Amino acid sequence: MIYRFLFWLILSRLPAEAAHRLSFGLLRAVAAIPGARNVMRAMCRVRSPRLAVHAFGRRFDNPLGLAAGFDKDARGPAALTALGFGFIEVGTVTASPQPGNPKPRLFRLPADAALINRMGFNNAGAAAAVRSLAQVSGRNRLIIGVNIGKTKTVEESGAVDDYVSSARQLVPYADFLVVNVSSPNTPGLRNLQAVSLLRPLLLAMKQVIADDAIARSASPVPLLVKIAPDLADSDIDEVAHLALELELDGIVATNTSLSREGLRSTSEQVDALGAGGLSGAPLQQRSLEVLRRLRAQVGERITLVSVGGISSPEDAWQRICAGATLLQGYTGFIYGGPLWPLRIQCGLLARLDRAGIATLEQARGIEQL
Repeated sequence: MIYRFLFWLILSRLPAEAAHRLSFGLLRAVAAIPGARNVMRAMCRVRSPRLAVHAFGRRFDNPLGLAAGFDKDARGPAALTALGFGFIEVGTVTASPQPGNPKPRLFRLPADAALINRMGFNNAGAAAAVRSLAQVSGRNRLIIGVNIGKTKTVEESGAVDDYVSSARQLVPYADFLVVNVSSPNTPGLRNLQAVSLLRPLLLAMKQVIADDAIARSASPVPLLVKIAPDLADSDIDEVAHLALELELDGIVATNTSLSREGLRSTSEQVDALGAGGLSGAPLQQRSLEVLRRLRAQVGERITLVSVGGISSPEDAWQRICAGATLLQGYTGFIYGGPLWPLRIQCGLLARLDRAGIATLEQARGIEQL
């Protein structure tokens, strides 16, 4: 209730991007106070082995992560983890710094619990992200994924080299690497979801990861690809088959959508905001459909990370039952506030009790049994 009051009183009266900078800056400032992160973790995390899941050779204390887009430059993964997230995905990071699209470029649709953004991969570049990640202390307690995308000025023909440049710098600091080919806000990016273009890109990423593993005498960093909800079902099947063929570690489904169907906001309100990717509650059904389709194609062979329209514990439980190992939120966190991860954790525990199931890992995929 306090957060909702502050959201109405202060944050909702600021432009959405300014509100994000303010709230994220305050969170980092509070977390920097000696001992504050320990207090935050004690207040915001449910310490129950029943919520733990295993993926990519790691144990996640709980399956809920923060999706890419919130912490583009890896400036606050420790502070965000202290709020109860089981992992953080930073980025999207590009090889070169870029300012993104002109402002305003982030908009609220409160009636739909949704956002529209056309940020355009604004970030300080791979080298800056490396400096930030190198300073993260206690990385053994943090699980940090790195999401990489194409630099806007790079033509499609140079996309592979551009991704390779980012990956070479960032792989040593990533617990897993996500190849983002699904943002609607970088011209030509979604073309890379076509299997004919995606295969050579992912093969190049696998080679970078293999070279890094040899150089560091370490296990290869898990490789995932992030896809759009707007793909046709046949294209989703093709991506799933490619992921199996190349033995990818995971698929993140889904990114934001270009669709504006089924919104409560008026068409005049939506049209006035212009282009961009839609996120939040309106994506709930399509993201669930994509998850179920992927699960039917890949089974347990590939880790599925479900994102898009997860607002409540019921949404999270539904994704676990549909076959997701890990979950991610962004817009639900914006509207739900700093205790939102805690509510999701508590809600999942309650649903385990209600279903008479001991752990989340036992619940995964039960709707298909």
